[in-house]
Amino acid sequence: MALAEILLRRGWTVAGTCRDGDRRDAIVAKNITTFSFDGSRPPPKIPARKNSATKIPATKNSASEISAAVARATHLLITIPPQPSGDVVLRQFGHRIAQCKNLRWLGYISSTGVYGDARGEWVDETSPLRATTARNLRRIAAESAWLKMGNDHGLPVMIFRCAGIYGSGRNLLVSVQQGRARRIDKPALTFSRVHVEDLAQTLQASMEKPQPGEIYNVSDDCPCPPAAAVEYACDLLRVQPPPLVPYEDADLSATARGFYDNNKRVANKKIKEELGVKLRYPDYRSGLDALRKNL
Repeated sequence: MALAEILLRRGWTVAGTCRDGDRRDAIVAKNITTFSFDGSRPPPKIPARKNSATKIPATKNSASEISAAVARATHLLITIPPQPSGDVVLRQFGHRIAQCKNLRWLGYISSTGVYGDARGEWVDETSPLRATTARNLRRIAAESAWLKMGNDHGLPVMIFRCAGIYGSGRNLLVSVQQGRARRIDKPALTFSRVHVEDLAQTLQASMEKPQPGEIYNVSDDCPCPPAAAVEYACDLLRVQPPPLVPYEDADLSATARGFYDNNKRVANKKIKEELGVKLRYPDYRSGLDALRKNL
């Protein structure tokens, strides 16, 4: 949504897919043509809402309508994560994307989880991919498939490996307020993050200077222990931080445990040097400070 808002202000026509739910209404309300897509098949059509001031575009639903929009696109951003069955976008629309004549840029959102555990060391785009979880192994396979499509069909495919994304409505301040924040104590563990606005400006910079086949890490300048960021959020809200729980005693889901088992610092030099990105929020403190003002 952050990238869409930038492009809409610049006069672009923006369309996208979403699953049914509250976010669909928010997206449609911004005059974004919306295709309802759950990764398998289009659901029944949901009528557009109208008011006296604005005509909101209808939600589109058929696979043929999505394919037609893809065929018209000059820029495509793929954000749907791969499923156990594979990459749903490639499976359902890969043949149409391969035939795109107008495409100037295709960005695929991946994860720094593909690097696996680096034992707290720095990783960059040339680092080996040591993922061990099924989730991140699927990411590696999807990256490879998209890059292969780019090579095979002469498409401008670029990969963006994102650290933990946070922003309005999805951040530690909200987690603290809702009582969901946890302080897990695992010595020497380090996480990297990126504010959604810095991800959006990175994507925009790449659109303006596409480099087919390139891979970019997208993260801020300040990897830190996850407990430190929780403590800072609590300080901003003037509440006591949650108790510190030893990692060995923490009741974590398999997905969450996968995050805690991958210890690394993510280097972002490439987006600065090749794309000219200047981070608005170079660390979690500046990002949370800005979000606190808008609560």
